[in-house]
Amino acid sequence: MAEMISPDAISTILAKPSTDSSSELPELVVQVLDLKPTGSKFTFTASDGKMKVKAMFQSTLSSLITSGSVQNLGLIRILDYTLNDIPTKNEKYLFVTKFETVSPALDSEYKAEAKTKDSGLEMKPKQEMDGEVKSEVNGIVLKSKQEIVTKSAAQIVHEQHGNMAPSARMAMTRRIHPLVSLNPYQGIWTIKVRVTLKGNMRSYRNARGEGCVFNVELTDEDGTQIKATMFNEAAKKFYDKFQLGKVYYISKGTLKVANKQFKTVQNDYEMTLNEYSEVEEASSEATFIPETKFNFVPIDELGSYVNGRDLVDVVGVVREVSPTMSIRRKSDNETIPKRDITIADETKKTVVVSLWNDLATSVGQELLDMADKSPVVAIKSLKVGDFQGLSLSTLSKSVVVINPDLPEAKKLRSWYDSEGKETSLAFVGSGLSPSTKNGVQSMYSNRVLLSHITSDPLLGEDKPAYFNVKAYTSYIKPDQTMWYRACKTCTKKVTDAIGSGYWCEGCQKNDEECSLRYIMTVKVSDASGEAYFSVFNEQAEKIIGCSADELNELKSQVNIVQP
Repeated sequence: MAEMISPDAISTILAKPSTDSSSELPELVVQVLDLKPTGSKFTFTASDGKMKVKAMFQSTLSSLITSGSVQNLGLIRILDYTLNDIPTKNEKYLFVTKFETVSPALDSEYKAEAKTKDSGLEMKPKQEMDGEVKSEVNGIVLKSKQEIVTKSAAQIVHEQHGNMAPSARMAMTRRIHPLVSLNPYQGIWTIKVRVTLKGNMRSYRNARGEGCVFNVELTDEDGTQIKATMFNEAAKKFYDKFQLGKVYYISKGTLKVANKQFKTVQNDYEMTLNEYSEVEEASSEATFIPETKFNFVPIDELGSYVNGRDLVDVVGVVREVSPTMSIRRKSDNETIPKRDITIADETKKTVVVSLWNDLATSVGQELLDMADKSPVVAIKSLKVGDFQGLSLSTLSKSVVVINPDLPEAKKLRSWYDSEGKETSLAFVGSGLSPSTKNGVQSMYSNRVLLSHITSDPLLGEDKPAYFNVKAYTSYIKPDQTMWYRACKTCTKKVTDAIGSGYWCEGCQKNDEECSLRYIMTVKVSDASGEAYFSVFNEQAEKIIGCSADELNELKSQVNIVQP
């Protein structure tokens, strides 16, 4: 049975990262090892006895695995695939999109070095009545591979509408690429996606003239998203065709590296469709609900996203749910519903999430009804603002899932039930800058590089200038006087009193004791340069890790120990 395995299948796949219609696909029979479910898909290791590669079945094939058609240690013939680099790992992944079952499970893993010439297996051709030549091994018929043809979206839909081929045959010949497999260097591809967000048609004017543009966000059944943009003639052609929630076949588009400044989905690439691109609605196909993929950001790491363009996903335990409020929108004077929920996670921080419109009245009411059970929520696509230091708001594209079946949610639930509910939690926006005319300001707002400060000698000359920096302490002068003697009442500097004790000019009194308070100079550095900062008591304690009195005591002990 193992003789049916293609001896160089894996090396062939590694040499040819994807199939195409321009060349004949060689025989690729491999053994399935370590078959296991991962979310809605199944992963496995493909082996030809010599080499192995990590692999995954497309989610649409999961029913074949659960029905028993594919078994661990069994054999399959790969008919269509894509080989991809995993960005977060230094390895390749094989995405199998079409296959045939060749054999049920073998007794053990096949290894090429165990083969012998006297294996007793013999392959001989078998002529069928229809003229098809097949191979037979010990009475087991091995069918020849089926031809795989790459077709455009228009061709697929044309065959559907014209009833040119049975649905079973079309399922085998259709070449649908998962979004995760696309890159700018591919040739012909066709995707099957749902429109999950449709933007408005916008006009623009630049040096090259006037035009119009709109974009859509597309999601495939694996939950991968990509933004597609159309300009001018393409925008006019496809604006009415794309309808929110419908499923489409799309081909003949182009991809480029996404502009991080305007990126709204988690994808390294973005798509452009022109007037020659093909978009056809999959009206006769079974629709699908895309799997929601999350890229969670811990609550204590949200600061770097304040007032930025990047949207975030969070998961947290619901601590509080407010009643619904009515807010009047300034742009059109329309009244819209809003509801605030407070969530916490394992970082022992909390944050307020504002649910707007339907999310406030539907999901928000559901959360209010079960607030006493402290449900876990996963929320996708949130805007991070600086209201009350740091806050989150839903958008029209946001998705809220209550008690999701996710590893992160289960881990969070376990933490909260065991210790989180009794733990003291802090609000993530508690680190605020000094008050301004417009109220409080987040410590993450108005962040600048050190070069912005050092390159402008007039900065702060006429009036104080406030800004925030993110840098690390690179040097503390060892020979400086790091503290001063301060009054315990008003913290002002004291002097030695006549006789004994300390005199405070501010309080106009003597005191037998005083405290030490930091006032020191440190050098800080970031990617743009370095600068010396004066650091005072509370901030210095955070840098040093102890009070000035404690550091002085340690210094005295060191001096006593030294010979």
